[in-house]
Amino acid sequence: MEQDLSLEIFFQNSKKDIERKILEIVSDEKILSILEGGKRLRPLLASLSFKTCTSGEETSDKYETFLEGAVGVELAHNASLIHDDIIDGDIKRRGETAFYIRAGIDNAILLGHKMLVIGFNMALSHGRKTAKLYVDSWNKTLDGQLIEVNFNHKDINDTKSISRDSKFFQLYSNIVDLKTASLFSSACKAAAFEADVSEELSEVLAEYGREIGFSYQLADDLVDLEKGEVIDSVVLPLLDRLEKKSLKNGYMGVKALKKKLEKNSPEIKKLYIDEIKGHIKRAEELSRSDVVPSNKYAVLLQKAPTYIINKMLNEIGVTV
Repeated sequence: MEQDLSLEIFFQNSKKDIERKILEIVSDEKILSILEGGKRLRPLLASLSFKTCTSGEETSDKYETFLEGAVGVELAHNASLIHDDIIDGDIKRRGETAFYIRAGIDNAILLGHKMLVIGFNMALSHGRKTAKLYVDSWNKTLDGQLIEVNFNHKDINDTKSISRDSKFFQLYSNIVDLKTASLFSSACKAAAFEADVSEELSEVLAEYGREIGFSYQLADDLVDLEKGEVIDSVVLPLLDRLEKKSLKNGYMGVKALKKKLEKNSPEIKKLYIDEIKGHIKRAEELSRSDVVPSNKYAVLLQKAPTYIINKMLNEIGVTV
């Protein structure tokens, strides 16, 4: 059985453990409803990082402690989704009515904060280093959200204002790094902390998680664009990079954006796929670092980037 361990089986088994731990820790029915249906991708990557660090030889108590931290990561991630839905005005989340619509904006904001507090209390119980990682990670997520909100609220007709923001694509990359990649990075680094490994290995796993998080967000945005969803913070940087200009023609409405998207669709798709492949390659290189232990979990660590991204891209019939 151990010999035949596959990435899919590993993730299935790890997810069962994470779901069990969620039910042990969380009793609030509203929070449980928010967590329901999540992919658990960040804690799953953390689990793979943890098992790689320990070669799967950790004690039961140590694994349970790790799982508690993984639940903290999932609570923070889902809190950010509640707030994102309010800011973006999204009415659906995981195929269901968004929580803020069901419970009201006031309840949604406060419950999101409560989830963050529960997660932080768990991080505190795991030591100062883990608690600081939790706070730093959430701070980066907030910075990314603030940049995106301020960018999206600009008057699209004010070309002088927009041009002062530096190049659009660099701004887009910064948002992705802060909002998404940082939490993937922190999940893997926290797992290394729980396994009590060297600082060097912790940093390698942190960068590994960041590269996967970056490629995951790019894949998610590509899926949205292929489905015809116009996202200002994605579309404008892409058009800027492709056409080497910043809205020189002034106001560009949704119809004009859609026309430009259709015209540039093959180039946009290629641009995305090339970027995604680059981040996957870097993640795979990091997983083969000399400081990463040599065991069956490390083999899965090498396979995970392509596996995770292809699961996302399958929605639009693309593989990398």
